[in-house]
Amino acid sequence: MTDFLDEKRKEIDTRLRELRPLVDEYGRLEKAAAALAGVGGGSPGAKSAGRPSRGPRRRRGKATGAPRGRPRGSGKRAAQAHEIVSARPGITIPELADAMGIQANYLYRVMPTLQGEGKIRKDGKGWHPA
Repeated sequence: MTDFLDEKRKEIDTRLRELRPLVDEYGRLEKAAAALAGVGGGSPGAKSAGRPSRGPRRRRGKATGAPRGRPRGSGKRAAQAHEIVSARPGITIPELADAMGIQANYLYRVMPTLQGEGKIRKDGKGWHPA
C-alpha cells in the first residue's frame, strides 16, 4: 500500500511541475488582457472570460400599447377562494386548497393579496370574510 501511495505522490509532484509554467502564463495573460481592456476598440472576443461586459447595454423601449397580462387578483381562482372563505369562515389554506382541488402553495400567494385588497382577513390560521 505504501508503494502505491509513494507512486501516486510522485505522479502528482511530476504533474504539478509540468503545469506550473502554464499557470504562470495564465496569470500573465490575464493581467495583459486586463491592461488592454480599456485601450482601443478591440474585438469583443478578446475580453477576459470572467469579466462582465462594460459595453453599451440594450435599453428598454417605452411602454406602449396595452399592459401585458391581466391585473393581479382578477383571476378565477382568487374569486373562487373569496367565495369559499365567505361560505366557510375560519377555513385554513390546506382546507381551502382541498376544496378548490389545487395546490396550497398557490393560495399562500393569493390569500395575502385578497387580504391586502380588504376582501378577507386572517384570524389565527383561519381566513374570514372582511
